[in-house]
Amino acid sequence: MARRTLTLDNEVAADLAGTEDSVLRALRERTTSSVHLRGNQLTLEGDDAENDRAARLVDEMVGLIEGGHDVEPATVDSVTNAIQSSRRPAEMLDDVVWHNRNTRVVPKTVNQKLYVDSIRENTVTFGIGPAGTGKTFLAVAMAASALIEGEVQRIILTRPAVEAGESLGFLPGDLQAKVDPYLRPLFDALYDMLDPDRVNGYFDRGVIEVAPLAFMRGRTLNDAFVILDEAQNTTPEQMKMFLTRLGFNSKMVVTGDVTQIDLPRERDSGLVVVRDILTGIEDVQFIRFGGKDVVRHRLVQKIVAAYGEYAERDKGQPRRAPSRPGTGEER
Repeated sequence: MARRTLTLDNEVAADLAGTEDSVLRALRERTTSSVHLRGNQLTLEGDDAENDRAARLVDEMVGLIEGGHDVEPATVDSVTNAIQSSRRPAEMLDDVVWHNRNTRVVPKTVNQKLYVDSIRENTVTFGIGPAGTGKTFLAVAMAASALIEGEVQRIILTRPAVEAGESLGFLPGDLQAKVDPYLRPLFDALYDMLDPDRVNGYFDRGVIEVAPLAFMRGRTLNDAFVILDEAQNTTPEQMKMFLTRLGFNSKMVVTGDVTQIDLPRERDSGLVVVRDILTGIEDVQFIRFGGKDVVRHRLVQKIVAAYGEYAERDKGQPRRAPSRPGTGEER
């Protein structure tokens, strides 16, 4: 077993350790070498190849700290992801999508960087992947930035009002009460980006509009940043209707997870079909996210991976309810 010792600046060493050694623990989890930090001396123990990989990770983390970045345990995942994709971590983490008071939004994975670049460069971007990959949050951040910079005159956020086989008619209350549960994630993202008073003022003046997808029919959306969320629950007809609302000087971002379709089994998902229809068309880009792009709790990555493996094993297998213990009867 080889040993390598790196001498760090005292302040850099403190930041690399993190609060209660949280960053150091993340480094240990992401390397096969043993990592020890005593004072400003960081020691790596492993074979030469393992130490080389660990030293590259540490060097990139040190570079971020020296460049003024606040590092946290999640930063280790971002740096690891960048290295594995032959990217410089600073290329992602220096790309500030949105900054407002204490909110600083940057891509944290390579695919997130590709996603925000696509939104900048293309008129229509599809972000497809599992929950927790930042699809909606980053799209709303890009929309807020475009509005504040004067690139668009309004933001329009929409979702299909279909979940778990229900429709608006099943819910109590007036129209606003009916749609709020479907649109709440979009409201939450907006309030994360902008001061509440400013958001409320935008709503009052119609600068920001949040509405069910059905409200888009018959409209032409000019000078707008339009986000369709949960697009896996659109039908092909609804997807076509939405995309043909595109007006001049507008951008559209469509997000969804094709593994969480709540439409009746006999209905095709518009998000699945549209990939076959529009792939290869200029100014339309598809970005696909995977489990490594999940930026929530690390356990969420494992859950997403487990469900993916189960889906592969379960392809073509009939689904039956479990039988009652001792009876052989199905529930």
